[in-house]
Amino acid sequence: MTDDIPRRSVQRSARLASLPLGFASRTAAGWGRRLAGGDQGEISADVARRGAEQLFAVLGELKGGAMKFGQALSVFEAAVPDELAEPYREALTRLQTAAPPMPAARTHRVLAEQFGRGWRERFREFDDTPAAAASIGQVHRAVWHDGRDVAVKVQYPGAQEAVMADLRQLQRFSRMVQPLVPGMEIKPLLAELRDRMAEELDYRDEADAQRAFAAAYDGDEYVVVPRVVASAPKAMVSEWISGTPLSAIIRAGEPEERDRVGLLLSRFHFSSPARVGLLHADPHPGNFQLLPDGRLCVIDFGAVARLPDGLPYELGHMLRLAVEDRADELLELLRELNFVLPGVDMSADEAVVYLGPLTDPLRTDKFHFTRSWIRGQAERLGDLRRPEFNTGRGLNLPPQYLLVHRVTLASVAVLCQLDAEIPLRGVFEEWQPGFAS
Repeated sequence: MTDDIPRRSVQRSARLASLPLGFASRTAAGWGRRLAGGDQGEISADVARRGAEQLFAVLGELKGGAMKFGQALSVFEAAVPDELAEPYREALTRLQTAAPPMPAARTHRVLAEQFGRGWRERFREFDDTPAAAASIGQVHRAVWHDGRDVAVKVQYPGAQEAVMADLRQLQRFSRMVQPLVPGMEIKPLLAELRDRMAEELDYRDEADAQRAFAAAYDGDEYVVVPRVVASAPKAMVSEWISGTPLSAIIRAGEPEERDRVGLLLSRFHFSSPARVGLLHADPHPGNFQLLPDGRLCVIDFGAVARLPDGLPYELGHMLRLAVEDRADELLELLRELNFVLPGVDMSADEAVVYLGPLTDPLRTDKFHFTRSWIRGQAERLGDLRRPEFNTGRGLNLPPQYLLVHRVTLASVAVLCQLDAEIPLRGVFEEWQPGFAS
């Protein structure tokens, strides 16, 4: 194993290119086995399983932007068709919390560079085995000099070069990668990741955001944010808090537990812009835990959207018009806000139907978020044969709404992973400006 992220662009590009090409070759081999009389279901499952294994191996091994992309995809696994869902669900869920760790000697060098050669004096204990490893860094458990249990986040050497190189290469391969995740738009996701990653690479920015969240939610009855203890550009120390990972609840949680976590996630997502002026912009399950006292612990504030005026009023007003089927007013507002491209001929009813993934959960006091529902939405909007596909091509997402929209859809996808039934309409009425009025 190398001491840091593989940096050579040619090497990384070749590994990334192997994803769609390998998937295509396995599919071709599967067709050959079918012609030879093999069982279709068994062959399809084998192709999917091997594709999932390769996806995890390549994205996890490369870390950097490749793994960041994999983690972003993992949020949307609920929309993957049934025949691919199970193996990809397992592989993508592993990407939420796991990656090959860097050697202890390299970790020590990074800590010495960030906190000085006497960095060990700050700790009573330091565990060299990572407790978690992700896209641009890994987390170690330790005991601070004052006796507090802490989490020490250490950035991989070479992360910046690798992240940007990966995202550039993945954009080139986006058309080939698209078949791996039907129903998702890969290019906009990659562009948004590229724009946000510069902020995530400096842990001082993340520490500032986490301090703001921790202060705003201090003493809250529903949400806990660990306090920051120390920070530097490539290392960060915060309080260690233990709970049940959200991935475990998705896998085997009881219905009541799923519903509670879903409601807590929704309250956190929609309340934070008003309470903090920031939106947690990385809602994959690896960033949340359910604590024994029933509260939600939120970690990893590297990706945030700055919303000093809270969530946009216009989005709430738009959703209210759609929920009330005031189609003509909705289309007029969409054109006024430049959501409809100039010269595009679109009916008011088409605009209402297209907003289904956001408005369906708001039409009732409680909504049951399921994998089948989100899969149906993805298939409906991504099917070239359906009118919704052409409607989508005529819609535009102005830059100031892009991140809010992406995070909201990702949060909805996590609710579907949870199979949660929650009163989302009530959360919207309390926290989304423009919706209740």
